[in-house]
Amino acid sequence: MAVLVIGPEDRVRAVNPALEAILGTELVGKHYISALRQPAVVAAITSLRGGGGPSNIRFSSRDGARDTIYRVAVSPAGQDIVLSFEDQTAAEDAGKMRRDFVANVSHELRTPLTALMGFIETLGGAARDDAKARDRFLQIMAHEASRMTRLVDDLLSLSRVEEDERVRPREHIDVTALLGSVIKGLEPQAAAANVSVALTTLGAGDMVPGDAGQLVQVFTNLVENAIKYGASGKKVDVTIHAQAVDLRLRGPAIQISVADYGEGIPNHHIARLTERFYRVDSHRSRAVGGTGLGLAIVKHIVNRHRGRLLIESELGKGTTFSVFLPIS
Repeated sequence: MAVLVIGPEDRVRAVNPALEAILGTELVGKHYISALRQPAVVAAITSLRGGGGPSNIRFSSRDGARDTIYRVAVSPAGQDIVLSFEDQTAAEDAGKMRRDFVANVSHELRTPLTALMGFIETLGGAARDDAKARDRFLQIMAHEASRMTRLVDDLLSLSRVEEDERVRPREHIDVTALLGSVIKGLEPQAAAANVSVALTTLGAGDMVPGDAGQLVQVFTNLVENAIKYGASGKKVDVTIHAQAVDLRLRGPAIQISVADYGEGIPNHHIARLTERFYRVDSHRSRAVGGTGLGLAIVKHIVNRHRGRLLIESELGKGTTFSVFLPIS
Protein backbone atom coordinates (compact mmCIF):
# COMPACT_ATOMS: atom_id res chain seq x y z
CA MET A 1 0.00 0.00 0.00
CA ALA A 2 1.21 3.52 -0.82
CA VAL A 3 1.64 5.80 2.21
CA LEU A 4 2.39 9.52 2.60
CA VAL A 5 3.00 11.24 5.97
CA ILE A 6 2.42 14.96 6.48
CA GLY A 7 4.20 16.58 9.42
CA PRO A 8 2.76 19.24 11.77
CA GLU A 9 4.24 22.01 9.60
CA ASP A 10 2.08 20.76 6.66
CA ARG A 11 5.03 19.45 4.69
CA VAL A 12 5.59 15.91 3.47
CA ARG A 13 7.61 14.09 6.11
CA ALA A 14 7.89 10.63 4.58
CA VAL A 15 6.74 8.47 1.67
CA ASN A 16 7.26 4.85 0.69
CA PRO A 17 8.33 3.55 -2.77
CA ALA A 18 4.75 2.61 -3.68
CA LEU A 19 3.68 6.22 -3.15
CA GLU A 20 6.57 7.51 -5.27
CA ALA A 21 5.36 5.27 -8.10
CA ILE A 22 2.08 7.23 -8.01
CA LEU A 23 3.16 10.82 -7.33
CA GLY A 24 6.83 10.80 -8.27
CA THR A 25 10.04 11.29 -6.32
CA GLU A 26 11.49 14.22 -4.35
CA LEU A 27 8.26 14.81 -2.44
CA VAL A 28 9.75 14.97 1.05
CA GLY A 29 9.88 18.56 2.27
CA LYS A 30 7.21 19.82 -0.14
CA HIS A 31 4.00 21.40 1.09
CA TYR A 32 1.22 18.82 0.83
CA ILE A 33 -0.78 21.04 -1.56
CA SER A 34 2.14 21.00 -4.05
CA ALA A 35 2.59 17.25 -3.64
CA LEU A 36 -1.04 16.18 -3.99
CA ARG A 37 -2.71 18.81 -6.20
CA GLN A 38 -6.21 17.37 -5.95
CA PRO A 39 -8.80 19.64 -4.29
CA ALA A 40 -10.80 16.85 -2.63
CA VAL A 41 -7.72 15.40 -0.89
CA VAL A 42 -6.44 18.85 0.10
CA ALA A 43 -9.89 19.69 1.52
CA ALA A 44 -9.91 16.47 3.58
CA ILE A 45 -6.49 17.30 5.05
CA THR A 46 -7.57 20.89 5.81
CA SER A 47 -10.71 19.58 7.51
CA LEU A 48 -8.69 17.17 9.64
CA ARG A 49 -6.31 19.99 10.65
CA GLY A 50 -9.35 22.05 11.64
CA GLY A 51 -10.67 19.40 14.02
CA GLY A 52 -12.63 17.20 11.66
CA GLY A 53 -12.51 13.41 11.63
CA PRO A 54 -10.80 10.86 9.37
CA SER A 55 -12.17 10.50 5.84
CA ASN A 56 -11.89 8.46 2.65
CA ILE A 57 -11.37 10.35 -0.61
CA ARG A 58 -11.36 9.30 -4.26
CA PHE A 59 -8.04 10.11 -5.95
CA SER A 60 -7.32 9.63 -9.66
CA SER A 61 -3.90 9.35 -11.24
CA ARG A 62 -3.03 9.11 -14.91
CA ASP A 63 -1.01 5.98 -15.62
CA GLY A 64 -0.05 5.95 -19.28
CA ALA A 65 -3.21 5.69 -21.37
CA ARG A 66 -5.63 5.04 -18.51
CA ASP A 67 -6.71 6.49 -15.18
CA THR A 68 -5.88 4.66 -11.97
CA ILE A 69 -8.38 5.22 -9.16
CA TYR A 70 -7.35 5.15 -5.49
CA ARG A 71 -9.26 5.35 -2.23
CA VAL A 72 -7.24 7.61 0.04
CA ALA A 73 -7.72 7.18 3.80
CA VAL A 74 -6.84 10.46 5.55
CA SER A 75 -6.15 9.76 9.25
CA PRO A 76 -4.44 11.52 12.21
CA ALA A 77 -1.31 10.03 13.79
CA GLY A 78 -0.37 12.26 16.71
CA GLN A 79 0.56 15.61 15.15
CA ASP A 80 1.07 13.97 11.77
CA ILE A 81 -1.47 13.08 9.12
CA VAL A 82 -1.17 9.77 7.29
CA LEU A 83 -2.57 9.20 3.80
CA SER A 84 -2.97 5.58 2.68
CA PHE A 85 -3.63 4.94 -1.02
CA GLU A 86 -5.55 1.77 -2.00
CA ASP A 87 -5.92 0.94 -5.69
CA GLN A 88 -9.63 0.66 -6.58
CA THR A 89 -9.27 0.57 -10.37
CA ALA A 90 -10.17 -3.11 -10.79
CA ALA A 91 -13.19 -2.77 -8.50
CA GLU A 92 -14.42 0.31 -10.38
CA ASP A 93 -13.89 -1.39 -13.76
CA ALA A 94 -15.83 -4.43 -12.54
CA GLY A 95 -18.63 -2.19 -11.28
CA LYS A 96 -18.83 -0.39 -14.61
CA MET A 97 -18.83 -3.71 -16.45
CA ARG A 98 -21.73 -4.96 -14.31
CA ARG A 99 -23.70 -1.76 -14.88
CA ASP A 100 -23.10 -1.90 -18.63
CA PHE A 101 -24.05 -5.59 -18.68
CA VAL A 102 -27.33 -4.99 -16.85
CA ALA A 103 -28.13 -2.02 -19.11
CA ASN A 104 -27.44 -4.11 -22.23
CA VAL A 105 -29.52 -7.06 -21.04
CA SER A 106 -32.38 -4.72 -20.12
CA HIS A 107 -32.22 -3.12 -23.56
CA GLU A 108 -32.11 -6.48 -25.34
CA LEU A 109 -35.17 -7.75 -23.43
CA ARG A 110 -37.16 -4.52 -23.52
CA THR A 111 -37.59 -4.49 -27.31
CA PRO A 112 -39.17 -7.95 -27.71
CA LEU A 113 -41.20 -7.53 -24.52
CA THR A 114 -42.61 -4.23 -25.78
CA ALA A 115 -43.50 -5.88 -29.08
CA LEU A 116 -45.20 -8.81 -27.34
CA MET A 117 -47.22 -6.51 -25.07
CA GLY A 118 -48.31 -4.43 -28.07
CA PHE A 119 -49.44 -7.48 -30.07
CA ILE A 120 -51.25 -8.98 -27.08
CA GLU A 121 -53.13 -5.70 -26.61
CA THR A 122 -53.99 -5.58 -30.31
CA LEU A 123 -55.17 -9.21 -30.38
CA GLY A 124 -57.38 -8.50 -27.40
CA GLY A 125 -58.94 -5.53 -29.16
CA ALA A 126 -59.03 -4.42 -32.77
CA ALA A 127 -57.64 -7.66 -34.28
CA ARG A 128 -59.69 -10.04 -32.14
CA ASP A 129 -61.81 -11.23 -35.07
CA ASP A 130 -59.28 -10.68 -37.86
CA ALA A 131 -57.92 -14.17 -38.56
CA LYS A 132 -55.30 -12.97 -41.05
CA ALA A 133 -53.89 -10.32 -38.70
CA ARG A 134 -54.02 -12.74 -35.79
CA ASP A 135 -51.92 -15.33 -37.61
CA ARG A 136 -49.36 -12.71 -38.64
CA PHE A 137 -49.12 -11.28 -35.12
CA LEU A 138 -48.77 -14.73 -33.56
CA GLN A 139 -45.92 -15.52 -35.94
CA ILE A 140 -44.10 -12.32 -34.95
CA MET A 141 -44.76 -13.03 -31.24
CA ALA A 142 -43.27 -16.51 -31.63
CA HIS A 143 -40.18 -14.98 -33.26
CA GLU A 144 -39.73 -12.45 -30.41
CA ALA A 145 -40.27 -15.12 -27.75
CA SER A 146 -37.68 -17.33 -29.47
CA ARG A 147 -35.25 -14.41 -29.50
CA MET A 148 -35.65 -13.90 -25.75
CA THR A 149 -35.16 -17.63 -25.17
CA ARG A 150 -31.89 -17.56 -27.15
CA LEU A 151 -30.73 -14.55 -25.17
CA VAL A 152 -31.43 -16.24 -21.82
CA ASP A 153 -29.73 -19.45 -23.03
CA ASP A 154 -26.63 -17.48 -24.11
CA LEU A 155 -26.53 -15.59 -20.79
CA LEU A 156 -26.64 -18.86 -18.87
CA SER A 157 -23.99 -20.36 -21.16
CA LEU A 158 -21.72 -17.33 -20.70
CA SER A 159 -22.13 -17.56 -16.93
CA ARG A 160 -21.17 -21.25 -16.91
CA VAL A 161 -18.17 -20.68 -19.18
CA GLU A 162 -16.87 -17.82 -17.02
CA GLU A 163 -17.28 -19.97 -13.90
CA ASP A 164 -15.16 -22.77 -15.39
CA GLU A 165 -12.63 -20.59 -17.22
CA ARG A 166 -9.76 -21.24 -14.78
CA VAL A 167 -10.18 -25.02 -14.96
CA ARG A 168 -8.47 -26.47 -18.01
CA PRO A 169 -10.32 -29.49 -19.53
CA ARG A 170 -8.35 -32.72 -19.91
CA GLU A 171 -10.58 -34.99 -22.02
CA HIS A 172 -8.97 -35.85 -25.38
CA ILE A 173 -11.08 -34.70 -28.31
CA ASP A 174 -10.93 -35.82 -31.95
CA VAL A 175 -11.14 -32.45 -33.71
CA THR A 176 -11.95 -33.90 -37.14
CA ALA A 177 -14.88 -35.93 -35.84
CA LEU A 178 -16.16 -33.01 -33.78
CA LEU A 179 -16.08 -30.60 -36.73
CA GLY A 180 -17.73 -33.15 -38.97
CA SER A 181 -20.57 -33.45 -36.47
CA VAL A 182 -20.93 -29.66 -36.22
CA ILE A 183 -21.10 -29.24 -40.01
CA LYS A 184 -23.62 -32.10 -40.30
CA GLY A 185 -25.85 -30.43 -37.70
CA LEU A 186 -25.78 -27.14 -39.62
CA GLU A 187 -26.65 -28.64 -43.02
CA PRO A 188 -30.28 -27.43 -42.93
CA GLN A 189 -29.18 -23.83 -42.26
CA ALA A 190 -26.53 -24.01 -44.97
CA ALA A 191 -29.04 -25.39 -47.47
CA ALA A 192 -31.58 -22.70 -46.59
CA ALA A 193 -28.93 -20.00 -47.18
CA ASN A 194 -27.69 -21.73 -50.37
CA VAL A 195 -24.19 -22.04 -48.85
CA SER A 196 -21.89 -25.06 -49.18
CA VAL A 197 -19.69 -25.95 -46.19
CA ALA A 198 -16.50 -27.95 -46.82
CA LEU A 199 -14.16 -29.53 -44.27
CA THR A 200 -10.48 -29.95 -45.17
CA THR A 201 -7.93 -31.74 -42.98
CA LEU A 202 -4.27 -30.94 -43.68
CA GLY A 203 -2.77 -32.71 -40.66
CA ALA A 204 -3.00 -36.05 -38.93
CA GLY A 205 -3.74 -37.17 -35.39
CA ASP A 206 -5.88 -34.13 -34.63
CA MET A 207 -6.44 -34.72 -30.89
CA VAL A 208 -6.55 -31.91 -28.33
CA PRO A 209 -7.32 -31.79 -24.61
CA GLY A 210 -10.73 -30.14 -24.35
CA ASP A 211 -14.36 -30.04 -23.34
CA ALA A 212 -16.33 -31.57 -26.22
CA GLY A 213 -19.55 -29.70 -25.43
CA GLN A 214 -17.82 -26.34 -25.26
CA LEU A 215 -15.79 -26.91 -28.43
CA VAL A 216 -19.02 -27.81 -30.23
CA GLN A 217 -20.35 -24.44 -29.03
CA VAL A 218 -17.30 -22.64 -30.41
CA PHE A 219 -17.37 -24.15 -33.87
CA THR A 220 -21.16 -24.18 -34.17
CA ASN A 221 -21.10 -20.46 -33.47
CA LEU A 222 -18.29 -19.74 -35.94
CA VAL A 223 -19.68 -21.87 -38.78
CA GLU A 224 -23.23 -20.61 -38.19
CA ASN A 225 -22.01 -17.00 -38.28
CA ALA A 226 -20.10 -17.70 -41.50
CA ILE A 227 -23.29 -19.09 -43.06
CA LYS A 228 -25.44 -16.17 -41.86
CA TYR A 229 -23.14 -13.23 -42.52
CA GLY A 230 -21.07 -14.60 -45.39
CA ALA A 231 -23.94 -16.10 -47.39
CA SER A 232 -23.21 -13.84 -50.36
CA GLY A 233 -19.95 -15.75 -50.88
CA LYS A 234 -21.93 -19.01 -51.32
CA LYS A 235 -19.38 -21.17 -49.52
CA VAL A 236 -17.66 -21.68 -46.16
CA ASP A 237 -14.33 -23.47 -45.79
CA VAL A 238 -13.45 -25.16 -42.50
CA THR A 239 -9.79 -26.15 -42.41
CA ILE A 240 -7.78 -28.13 -39.85
CA HIS A 241 -4.17 -27.13 -40.45
CA ALA A 242 -1.14 -29.32 -39.80
CA GLN A 243 0.22 -29.22 -36.26
CA ALA A 244 2.81 -26.51 -35.74
CA VAL A 245 4.55 -24.65 -32.94
CA ASP A 246 2.58 -21.54 -32.07
CA LEU A 247 4.89 -18.86 -30.68
CA ARG A 248 2.15 -17.16 -28.68
CA LEU A 249 1.05 -20.42 -27.07
CA ARG A 250 4.70 -21.47 -26.67
CA GLY A 251 4.11 -24.99 -27.86
CA PRO A 252 2.59 -27.24 -30.54
CA ALA A 253 -0.97 -26.39 -31.50
CA ILE A 254 -3.67 -27.10 -34.04
CA GLN A 255 -5.19 -24.26 -36.07
CA ILE A 256 -8.85 -24.57 -37.11
CA SER A 257 -9.98 -21.88 -39.55
CA VAL A 258 -13.54 -21.00 -40.54
CA ALA A 259 -13.54 -18.83 -43.68
CA ASP A 260 -16.40 -17.23 -45.56
CA TYR A 261 -16.23 -15.22 -48.77
CA GLY A 262 -18.88 -12.63 -48.04
CA GLU A 263 -18.84 -8.89 -47.49
CA GLY A 264 -16.09 -8.83 -44.87
CA ILE A 265 -15.88 -6.71 -41.72
CA PRO A 266 -14.46 -3.17 -41.53
CA ASN A 267 -11.14 -3.21 -39.73
CA HIS A 268 -12.19 -0.87 -36.91
CA HIS A 269 -14.83 -3.37 -35.74
CA ILE A 270 -12.55 -6.40 -35.46
CA ALA A 271 -10.95 -5.59 -32.08
CA ARG A 272 -14.39 -5.30 -30.46
CA LEU A 273 -16.15 -8.30 -31.99
CA THR A 274 -15.75 -10.45 -28.85
CA GLU A 275 -17.24 -7.82 -26.53
CA ARG A 276 -20.63 -8.67 -25.06
CA PHE A 277 -23.51 -7.32 -27.14
CA TYR A 278 -21.18 -5.69 -29.67
CA ARG A 279 -22.60 -5.89 -33.19
CA VAL A 280 -21.25 -4.65 -36.50
CA ASP A 281 -24.82 -4.23 -37.78
CA SER A 282 -27.40 -4.34 -34.99
CA HIS A 283 -30.48 -4.57 -37.21
CA ARG A 284 -29.05 -7.34 -39.38
CA SER A 285 -27.80 -9.28 -36.35
CA ARG A 286 -31.21 -9.22 -34.69
CA ALA A 287 -32.94 -10.10 -37.97
CA VAL A 288 -30.90 -13.32 -38.29
CA GLY A 289 -31.38 -14.21 -34.61
CA GLY A 290 -28.09 -13.00 -33.14
CA THR A 291 -27.91 -12.17 -29.43
CA GLY A 292 -24.57 -10.34 -29.49
CA LEU A 293 -23.08 -12.86 -27.04
CA GLY A 294 -21.87 -15.64 -29.32
CA LEU A 295 -18.32 -14.42 -29.88
CA ALA A 296 -17.95 -13.45 -26.22
CA ILE A 297 -18.76 -17.08 -25.36
CA VAL A 298 -16.27 -18.27 -28.01
CA LYS A 299 -13.53 -16.08 -26.52
CA HIS A 300 -14.07 -17.38 -22.98
CA ILE A 301 -14.15 -21.03 -24.10
CA VAL A 302 -10.95 -20.60 -26.13
CA ASN A 303 -9.33 -18.94 -23.10
CA ARG A 304 -10.36 -21.87 -20.92
CA HIS A 305 -8.63 -24.21 -23.39
CA ARG A 306 -5.47 -22.01 -23.16
CA GLY A 307 -5.84 -21.27 -26.86
CA ARG A 308 -6.26 -18.07 -28.83
CA LEU A 309 -8.67 -16.61 -31.35
CA LEU A 310 -7.53 -14.71 -34.45
CA ILE A 311 -9.92 -12.71 -36.64
CA GLU A 312 -8.91 -11.59 -40.14
CA SER A 313 -11.13 -9.85 -42.67
CA GLU A 314 -10.97 -7.96 -45.92
CA LEU A 315 -13.89 -5.97 -47.28
CA GLY A 316 -15.43 -7.63 -50.30
CA LYS A 317 -13.41 -10.82 -49.85
CA GLY A 318 -14.64 -12.36 -46.61
CA THR A 319 -13.68 -13.14 -43.03
CA THR A 320 -11.62 -15.90 -41.40
CA PHE A 321 -11.89 -16.91 -37.75
CA SER A 322 -8.97 -19.05 -36.61
CA VAL A 323 -8.90 -20.97 -33.33
CA PHE A 324 -5.49 -22.19 -32.08
CA LEU A 325 -5.69 -25.06 -29.56
CA PRO A 326 -2.63 -26.48 -27.78
CA ILE A 327 -2.25 -30.23 -28.19
CA SER A 328 -0.77 -30.82 -24.74
